[in-house]
Amino acid sequence: MRKVKFFNLYIALMSAVLFIVLYLSNFQSIQKFNNNFIDMFFNIRGEVVASKDIVIVDVDERSLQALGRWPWRRDKVAKLLDNLTDYEVGVIGFDMVFAEGDESSPRKVVKELGLEIENAVDYDEVFAQSIANSPSILGYILNLEDHFSNYTPSTDAIFIERGKSQEEFLPLAKGVTANIKILQDSAYSSGSFNMFPDGDGVVRYVPMLFSLEGTIYPSLALEMIRVALGEKMVYVNYDEFGIANIMLGDLVIPTDENGRLFVNFAGAKKRYQYISALDVYEQKVPKEDLAGKVVLIGTSASGLLDLRAMPFDRTIPGVEIHANAIDNIINANFLQKPSNAVGINVLVILLSTLIAALLLYGSFSFIAFGASIGFLAAVFVSLYTLMFSYGIVLNILYPIISIITTVLILFVSKLFFESRQKEQILGKFAKKVSPAVAETLIKSGNVDFSAEEKEVTIYFSDVRNFTSISEGFESAHALITYLNRYMSPMSDVIIHNQGTIDKYIGDAIMAYWNAPLGVVDHPDKAVSTALEQLKRLDVLNKELEVSNLPLVYIGIGIHTGEAVAGEMGSVDRSDYTIIGDSVNLASRVEGLCKVYNAEILITEETKNRLKQNYNIKMVDSVTVKGKSKPVTIYQVLRDEDIKTC
Repeated sequence: MRKVKFFNLYIALMSAVLFIVLYLSNFQSIQKFNNNFIDMFFNIRGEVVASKDIVIVDVDERSLQALGRWPWRRDKVAKLLDNLTDYEVGVIGFDMVFAEGDESSPRKVVKELGLEIENAVDYDEVFAQSIANSPSILGYILNLEDHFSNYTPSTDAIFIERGKSQEEFLPLAKGVTANIKILQDSAYSSGSFNMFPDGDGVVRYVPMLFSLEGTIYPSLALEMIRVALGEKMVYVNYDEFGIANIMLGDLVIPTDENGRLFVNFAGAKKRYQYISALDVYEQKVPKEDLAGKVVLIGTSASGLLDLRAMPFDRTIPGVEIHANAIDNIINANFLQKPSNAVGINVLVILLSTLIAALLLYGSFSFIAFGASIGFLAAVFVSLYTLMFSYGIVLNILYPIISIITTVLILFVSKLFFESRQKEQILGKFAKKVSPAVAETLIKSGNVDFSAEEKEVTIYFSDVRNFTSISEGFESAHALITYLNRYMSPMSDVIIHNQGTIDKYIGDAIMAYWNAPLGVVDHPDKAVSTALEQLKRLDVLNKELEVSNLPLVYIGIGIHTGEAVAGEMGSVDRSDYTIIGDSVNLASRVEGLCKVYNAEILITEETKNRLKQNYNIKMVDSVTVKGKSKPVTIYQVLRDEDIKTC
């Protein structure tokens, strides 16, 4: 069994190492399956209550039909913004960028016609004024692939990086598509609304910070919260693995090593209050629906191509993802992939796989398999609980598949080993012990036949005058047939009485009780066996007499004592047997049957352990070969008192 245990641990270790290497290799084709597990966790948890303090002003299909196709004239957007200001909203974020001037402005139209009209309206100026009079945070796009920049936005935030090494962990931008200067300069601040889906196209993270030409720029969600809190200082805290968190005053925002927020989504689309931009434009919204709220202006219109995929929904407006991120920050409802997640995940893969392997050691295969499946479920539940009760997101895929792979390999191996164990037990004991004992050994899986000292009752029997008998047979075949007629019933009696036949030595039989399995009252079993054999021998002799064959008379010696029981022999050939002085003494006692003309002789050690009543008389105290002290021997008589020695 020790070999099986080490085999289990070896397979588990190899499996864990394999999946740790795969995990560290970060194959995106495999990682997407882990993302599927994360999405499944979200769907198992279901939807939760979204913040009532976040409102989305939606440029929806109804608004487009009433106010025209997008982009609207800036005076219309200005009116929308003025109305929001009148509603006394807390802060406004634009999930859109105004990167070009409004060419429909009267001043620009007049200028293009070559006319000069005083006081011609410039819609961009009108919009800029509305921005200046409102708590607006504009949005912009950071370009990660090209160096295009039309204008570099500024912020009055001060970013302080603490504990940073030389390595850059923030997403690196090469350029920026910002709002035109007149709008940007009028805004209180601005933030990036970039978001990057995973390889499967699903958005699970929102970057909080970016780096552009050595300068840090905030996301739209982070900047809106910073402005709402009135904080100037933004602390970016690093540890040895990367970015650990971002601090705004007392607010700590946990991120991954790249400063990304793992979004704890409230549910599918429309979890937050949507208000049509047209209703705001026409001032048809109750004031209490907007006063003091965090407002995001975005679009759900499919034609404006701002639909994203997330764990709950594959067509959610991008603006609602920002709403989820803001909700997480406002209510400190965070999910986090710790910066040291790699080390934690490696440890989880290793430990969970080893534990699964240990569960497959020492019990019946299907029970162990069930326990391993239960452990797999426990790991699954634990990872789920860590995610939603403690906000810690670990890798789900690799521990699960490592456990499954290990369990399947070890389960198949265990079935193979058990089959080999059955063959081994049957090979060693099928003809030595009763089928019930062999079945017990098989069920117990007890194939550890290493040497151990046990108290046993040892039996020797021998046919009297066998040399003379054998000379009377004309062929060896006839002699063997004759001898087998005697050996078969004698062996049946031994096995029937829970004895173990050790060997046949010519015409002699060696057997013992209480090994390999324990036998209750083994001295009685041995003596009862001897008496029953004599009765069976009487029947056999009548058959032999009819066949005109020599009659069989035997002597039986029995001794109870300590012996070493176990598997002995060479590496390639071995057998389960017993050795020791007690074995030699039992053999010597059997030899004394001739001297004292007795059928059954037992030692005092056996007699003292008998619990049943027998017809026993003391014979003598003799000093046998190999013993310095005399041994007291007793004769066990049959009721018929037939003398055969």
